[in-house]
Amino acid sequence: MTETPPEAPAQGFSLRRLVPLAVLAAGLIAFFALGLDRYATLDTLRDNRQAMSLWVADHLLLAALIYVLAYIAIVAFSLPAALVATLTGGFLFGTWLGGLLTVVGATIGATAIFLAAKTALGDVLRAKAGPGLRKLEAGFGKNAFNYMLVLRLVPLFPFFLVNLAPAFLGVPLRTYAVATFIGIIPGTFVYASLGNGLGAVFDAGRDPDLGLFFEPQIIGPVLALAVLAMVPVVYKRMTATARD
Repeated sequence: MTETPPEAPAQGFSLRRLVPLAVLAAGLIAFFALGLDRYATLDTLRDNRQAMSLWVADHLLLAALIYVLAYIAIVAFSLPAALVATLTGGFLFGTWLGGLLTVVGATIGATAIFLAAKTALGDVLRAKAGPGLRKLEAGFGKNAFNYMLVLRLVPLFPFFLVNLAPAFLGVPLRTYAVATFIGIIPGTFVYASLGNGLGAVFDAGRDPDLGLFFEPQIIGPVLALAVLAMVPVVYKRMTATARD
């Protein structure tokens, strides 16, 4: 008599999977509950710029570390302070160092929320996904790097949404992290440069032009990079259609 091998137990959903997302959600709630959003403004930077600049000049390495850690938290907890933080980085550290620190912090923070979402819900949603989502996942997965690069280069969707959606579409971690790092460089350095010039703007009693990124001379080259990133995707589809 042949014994039937026992079936592997089905892996049920565990609430422990939700812990990373719960921590991030709690951080976002605490940010508003403690009134910290009142300090994430350019007025705060304007009022404290001299003291902050002097402290950074005396403790550059420590200040850079604190800035990167703060930016990681801002992105990971999806706090509405990224733009002000990027401008602050440019003001305190200059365009190049401030931009680099921001790119590093933003990439790590985005990767953290990506992993949290993937751990909590990614596998579960993909297991229960219908044909539509599976088809979308398959199409996205074939050109994940190019799609991610375009989404990072051009702010078509909110940053936090672009952080979360790939976790549910099976994007590999390395692809996500590398495309994020490269894709956010143009916009980050534009705003870091704007932040670097905030001193003169404050002295003149004016407000910075936060729409600078969308000026034709800025957004034009970025859009060109986005189009270039999509060339391999279009080429693959055209060659596949030709074979069929």
